[in-house]
Parts: sequence; C-alpha cells; structure tokens
Amino acid sequence: MNAALPLASAPTLPLHSLDEAQWLRAKPLLDENWIHAHPALARALPVVLARDVGQDWHKAGTFRHHLLGVTRTLQLWQQPEDVKLLGLLHSVYGNAFVDLVKFDASSERSQLAALVGEPAEQLVYEFCILSRAQFVQKVLAGAIEADGAVLLDHQGAPRRVEPYTVAAFIIVSMADTIEQWFSWQDDIFSAFPQVPQRPQKAHWMASLWPGPMRPSGRMLSQIASLGLALQHPALKGLLPIPPVFAHCTQGLSASADAAAASLYWSVIQQDQPLTDLDVATGVLEQAVQLNPWVGEPQMVLAQLYLSAGRNADALAAANSALQCFSAWGNAWDKRVQWDAWVAWTRILQQHAKNGNWPERLDKLNNVALRPE
Repeated sequence: MNAALPLASAPTLPLHSLDEAQWLRAKPLLDENWIHAHPALARALPVVLARDVGQDWHKAGTFRHHLLGVTRTLQLWQQPEDVKLLGLLHSVYGNAFVDLVKFDASSERSQLAALVGEPAEQLVYEFCILSRAQFVQKVLAGAIEADGAVLLDHQGAPRRVEPYTVAAFIIVSMADTIEQWFSWQDDIFSAFPQVPQRPQKAHWMASLWPGPMRPSGRMLSQIASLGLALQHPALKGLLPIPPVFAHCTQGLSASADAAAASLYWSVIQQDQPLTDLDVATGVLEQAVQLNPWVGEPQMVLAQLYLSAGRNADALAAANSALQCFSAWGNAWDKRVQWDAWVAWTRILQQHAKNGNWPERLDKLNNVALRPE
C-alpha cells in the first residue's frame, strides 16, 4: 500500500482578502432581475429587449446576455447612471465590430435621448460612431493629452474626445472586453487592437465557433493597461476607479497573462498526472503567482486544497476567488456564467470553514450552500 502523501503547506501566494463591502455589492447582482431595482436602467431595458436583442448571437452568448453583463459590471464598479446606460446601450447604433443595429442613428437619436437623457445618449452615439480600435490604440500608446482628451481621426477629420468621455470609454471598454472575450476571439481578432485581415477559409479551424472556449491568453493584460490609463492626472477622479488590478494601479505583462492561462487550462484539460494532486496543485499555484487577478484558477486551487485536507489553504483560496469574482462581475473562463462560478466558490468556502468536504466522488453531486 502506498504511504499517504504528507500534507504540504501552501507557498506564499498573492491571494486577496475578501472585501465584505465589495461582496455585498456583488451579491444582489446574482438575482437575474437585479436591474429592476435601478429605475433608469429598468426604464431602458424593455425598450432594448423589444428590439429582439435576446435573439441575436454575440460571442459567448446573446446580445441581451452581453448588454446585461456589461451593465452588471458597471453597476458593480459603482459607475454613474450615464455610464451604466452607456454599458446597456453601447452598441445599439452599430459599430465597426458588429453589424447589429438596434436603433437608427439617422432617425431615432431623439427617441433614445428622451428615454435615457441627452448626456447618456451622446455617450452611446460617440461610442458607436468613433473607431474603438483607434481609441484603444491611442490609450495603450499613452496618447492622452495633458488635459485628458484623446484626439481621433473621424471620417478624415480630427475629432476630440473630451476627458470625461475618455474615462467612460476606457471603463466601458474594460467591462465590454471581460464580458465577451475568450479563445475564439483570441484567434479571429489576434493582435487586437490591430486587426490583421486573414482569409477565413485558410484559417477555418480558428473560425469554428465557439471553439474550445479557453480563457483568453492575451486580453487581461490589455484590460490592465487600459485601467492604468485611468491614473492619468487629468482622468483620475472623473469616475470611480474599477476595483480590479488593485484599483487599476497594477499591470499584467503579456507573458504572465499567456502563461497563467496556459497553466490553468492544462489542469482543466487534465494534462497533468491524475493519480495524486501534487502536480496539478503546483501548476495552479504557479498560475496564481503569475496572474492573481482572476478567480477561476484560485477557485479550482481551493477545491484541490480541500481534497488534500488543507482546509485553511482552501479557505484562503476560496475567499480570494470570491473577491476576484466580486470585483469583475463577469467570468474569465466562460464555460459557465459568472453566477455559477460564484455559487461553486461559496460552496468551497463554506466546506473549507466546516472542514467537511465529501470523501466519496458521488457525494459531490449532493453539495449545497447551507444557510448561515
């Protein structure tokens, strides 16, 4: 009989403490009807839904799923009403990346302005008509004017984007990207915000939707860089800073982003030894070291710790994962939705506190969150 492996102690990982205030902001958003508690959003929602957004495909779900997911993140990030409305309506006039047009900008702007107010409608209009790729390129290159404005080329003429709008566009772009981006877009939009024009037929394998649904190996580093731009002296303080990446004070290198995603996925794909937990645990610990800003690797690590009887380590990892999920409001790994990741993390957290993880495999089917 093989001797039992000794219980290891966790290395020093960059785990997060659970911010109870952040979690309490996230918890109501688990209710699918959360938006009805917010009058301005609740007024706009049925008008948007009446345009059949629930029937339109959009990346990892439907257009309805996307718009509500972006808005949920902006609600979690405590953005003002006009920015949340921008999230809910951010592509309704169409844009260079989607052919969806739910409102005709030539005839329906006044109708939308009457519904959401002129400031919000103006944000939506500019977000749709201006080049998002050019805007992101400028921000990532640090081409922000001293007063916080960004200068774009629009239809052959210079277009000044005012500082408040710049801050709003950065924040909504961050929320928009985390809600939708996964490995399929890593391929078809490889090198974004540069968009090489590759022949679809020659790259037919990359074109197959939804593909393997790996988490993106490149976009978190870009989101982090967008967040760092909010530290520009003229932008800082215009809008609440998102609580991700230590309130947008920390970057994430492209190499760390890619390596962490690859390490995580190798465990999910069972590319590590399956008899004992040690290798998979070490691989996930390395993924968390490289990228401590998303919850999924920490959540899976918490379950491995529970299986090894390392309850204190499991609790620390589960708390950190829940903090990450509470900060983002959307999933990095889009195989299941954000609320499902949160639900399983809370089960791991509760079992780590109680020290009673099932020993039998079939009993995992029985686990449930207990009232506390």
